[in-house]
Parts: sequence; structure tokens; C-alpha cells
Amino acid sequence: MCAIFGFAGFSDADLLRRMAATLHHRGPDGQGFFESDRFSMGNCRLSIIDLAGGDQPIYNEDGTMAVV
Repeated sequence: MCAIFGFAGFSDADLLRRMAATLHHRGPDGQGFFESDRFSMGNCRLSIIDLAGGDQPIYNEDGTMAVV
């Protein structure tokens, strides 16, 4: 399993890290985060496939968009 989490409407880096810590057991092989003024998201990754290239979030060319 993996975990995707986040919230909208405010920014709180501490809350995002606490969410990651709570869900760490779902994806102990890596974490990724995206934070802006109005939206934050993250993921905890369990490496099953694509061990080298599966880090997330994935950003567009200029770093203005991210997906998990």
C-alpha cells in the first residue's frame, strides 16, 4: 500500500509532516511533499515497481504543477 494525503485552503507544514508520520506504515520507502499558500499534499511510497524512478510528487517542466 501507499498513502496520498493533503488539504486545501491553508498552509501548515507541521500538519503535513504529522499526517506523513501517521501514514508512514502505508509507505515506508519514501515520502514526497508539495506545499503552496492554498494547497498542500504528500505521499508515502511503498516501492513495489519502478524502484529508481517512482519518486513523487511529479512536477511539470517549470515546477508550477504537481501530481501524485
